[in-house]
Amino acid sequence: MPTIYDVALKSGYSATTVSKAFNDYSDISTKTKQEILKVAKEMGYLPNSHARTLLTKKSWMVGVLYVEPFGMGIKHPFFNAVIESFKERMEYKSYDLMFISKDIGKKEFSYLKHCQFRSIDGVIIVQSEYHNEEVQELLNSDMPCVLIDMESEQASTVCSDNIRGGFEAVHYFYSLGHRHIAHISGGDDTFSGPKRREGFKQALKQYGLPVKDEWIVDGGYFTYDSGYEAMQKLLNLADRPTAVFVAGDYMALGAIQAIKDRGLRVPQDISVIGFDDIELAQYVTPKLTTIRQNTNCIGRKAADILIDAIDNNKKSNTRTMIPTELIVRESCQNIK
Repeated sequence: MPTIYDVALKSGYSATTVSKAFNDYSDISTKTKQEILKVAKEMGYLPNSHARTLLTKKSWMVGVLYVEPFGMGIKHPFFNAVIESFKERMEYKSYDLMFISKDIGKKEFSYLKHCQFRSIDGVIIVQSEYHNEEVQELLNSDMPCVLIDMESEQASTVCSDNIRGGFEAVHYFYSLGHRHIAHISGGDDTFSGPKRREGFKQALKQYGLPVKDEWIVDGGYFTYDSGYEAMQKLLNLADRPTAVFVAGDYMALGAIQAIKDRGLRVPQDISVIGFDDIELAQYVTPKLTTIRQNTNCIGRKAADILIDAIDNNKKSNTRTMIPTELIVRESCQNIK
């Protein structure tokens, strides 16, 4: 099998330059990289991971840490899509991914110890609970970290503009003539739930609409069942809303089913807007109007921030907010 020195000899470049081409360094020209990579491909060269680690002082391995106590896990379409986008970007930059747990060979390690044991270069953290001591230990270390859908003073964060998304939902309802607008919110122990609720309230105040406590129902952790139960509470009110902004698409689907089970129709009797734009939203009946999170952009941005921190051998502390987008389908009706 050819070595890096064989590639250097045939291409006419030094072994150092060849290594920089393989690792996509910016201090050599695109033309040089292309020439070296072409020669390497013709020779059937495959970089040795141990040699690359010794040369670059990096393991070329990044960790994915998913922390949530509610049972949904990485199966949630939003987080799944973000991780897929992150994965594609990291693989393009020649990194491998490893999911981080607290167990190695039936021995329990902290998240930080696991990262150190595996020589992880950096970590993306998808976390839905604020107060996790082991995550805080990782954030307080020298390990480069990027948080998804969370706030922190110890690491860079990437999230959607949840407040603006909540505002846009109410704005669209208002444009359709709705003045009796309710909200099924995410739980207070989540990051996005209170943000989306804040956007909802801001819009009500701007349009001169009342903020009724009984029209804001806690839907917990964004599940179908919690959306169904929260909608039941709204349907039991004597003064029933004509429109409901739901803080997550899974909850919105549960809410729609609750409305149907009462013999009512969406959107003819009650209009519904969700949040996320999961794939299923376009296939249900009626097709769900929702606030789309740009999962591709979130994942790519998180990857770029993490790569920059790794390359510069220092932690970063940036705040990146990705715009949301209203996706109009069939679950809202004009009542003007």
